[in-house]
Amino acid sequence: MRAATEWELWTTTARVVLDHRDRRHLAAAEAGVRAVTDAVDLACSRFREDSELVARTSDLERGTEVSPLLAALVHQALDAARLSDGDVDPTLGHRMVSLGYDAAFASTAGDTGAPLAPTSRTADALDPRPAWQRILLSGTFLRIPAGVRLDLGATAKAAAADMAAASITARLGVGALVSLGGDVATAGPDPSGGWQVRVQDLDTDPADHVRIASGWSVATSSTQKRRWEQDGRARHHILDPRWGLPAEPVWRSVTVVAPSCVTANTMSTAAIVRGRGAPAMLRASGRAARLVSASGAVVRLGGWPADDASDAAGRAA
Repeated sequence: MRAATEWELWTTTARVVLDHRDRRHLAAAEAGVRAVTDAVDLACSRFREDSELVARTSDLERGTEVSPLLAALVHQALDAARLSDGDVDPTLGHRMVSLGYDAAFASTAGDTGAPLAPTSRTADALDPRPAWQRILLSGTFLRIPAGVRLDLGATAKAAAADMAAASITARLGVGALVSLGGDVATAGPDPSGGWQVRVQDLDTDPADHVRIASGWSVATSSTQKRRWEQDGRARHHILDPRWGLPAEPVWRSVTVVAPSCVTANTMSTAAIVRGRGAPAMLRASGRAARLVSASGAVVRLGGWPADDASDAAGRAA
């Protein structure tokens, strides 16, 4: 039997499921997940003036030693940029604010009135490389070019899910599933029948179920959530770095299965940015994936199961 609990987190829902009935284990698991998400938030949130990433802006422009956690989160973000050929770009923070996705978003989802900033790909005329390639990270030494604002949203939440699931198993020795919004990570002993994950973005969207083995992850990226209007134009939070604007909503959502939640989220986010090129990219990766088009049509790739009994993790391996 399994035990589960959930709570509100980062304008979404955190959920923990244990392959164990002991409520004391569940309370300890929740406390562990909260500790991980609190630490990640304090390390890299661009919505908090006291986060390490924001509070040390001047030091980071000169280059400085940072906490191992912030270094790890930046490292994962840069890896995601490399893996996606720059489609998942962590240096679009200023552009996000310019488009209205700032600290007030959670309560107002409105326009900040700030002027549009140049995208990271054109910010420094003296160096034609995209800004993420100009970030220096060596061990825990980090230097961020002046004028570049990091937004680690595409990878930090997934990283928190990975770390939280692993920490539960390390501390309690039980199988665990951690879901932070659309980012699902698992760890520990494989439960009987595997982990069954329901995949559905909005309540009106088509739903699927996928079974994954412990240690695998599922991530969903969506153009239907975190939406707002700016000057009469619809916006969403996944930007195409080429233009510094929300990616064309060819897909309502993209879901990917991978060995880590960071990898799954990187690929699902890149697929949203790629638009019509997403199926070819995902086929080449060999990962199980599910795309829901703007019209609601479902595209299943890479062994994504057509029924609940199929094992996507095994087919994607």
